[in-house]
Order: sequence, then C-alpha cells, then structure tokens
Amino acid sequence: MASMIHVEAARIPDRDRLLRELEEAGLEARAVDEVGIEVPAGDDEAQRSDDVFSQVQDTIMSIGAPFVPIKHEGVIYIRPPLS
Repeated sequence: MASMIHVEAARIPDRDRLLRELEEAGLEARAVDEVGIEVPAGDDEAQRSDDVFSQVQDTIMSIGAPFVPIKHEGVIYIRPPLS
C-alpha cells in the first residue's frame, strides 16, 4: 500500500476548501473521515509532504483564517494558535 500524507483540518468547511486548493495545485487529494485529507506520498515522501504543507500555509494565508499548520508525527494539523 502506498504511503499517505495526512492532513487534519479544524472544521469541515476548512477541509473542503483545502481539498479544492490541493486538487487545483495538481495534488491527488481525497477526503477521509470528518475533517481529514489524504494525499499519496509518491516516490519522494519528504518533498511531497513539504509541497502539501506549503499549500496548506498558502490556503490559510489567502483566506485570512486564524489557524496555524503544524507537522507532528507525519500528520499536518490545522489548529487555532495556542495562545
């Protein structure tokens, strides 16, 4: 089974918007569970993970959402700032 990059959004609308943005950026992304997204890692998992993280950051900046993307143990979480 191919390795996947996991993204966990804070809310369903955020997940849906990010899913569209990832697909428009040419990444094969699919919704999983309630607020999750999976993107196949491909041959260069580290590079693909960086690409996904960058797209997440760009999306957050473009909508002006008060969220912060965080990488933790292979998952990209989108959460409100800690303080």
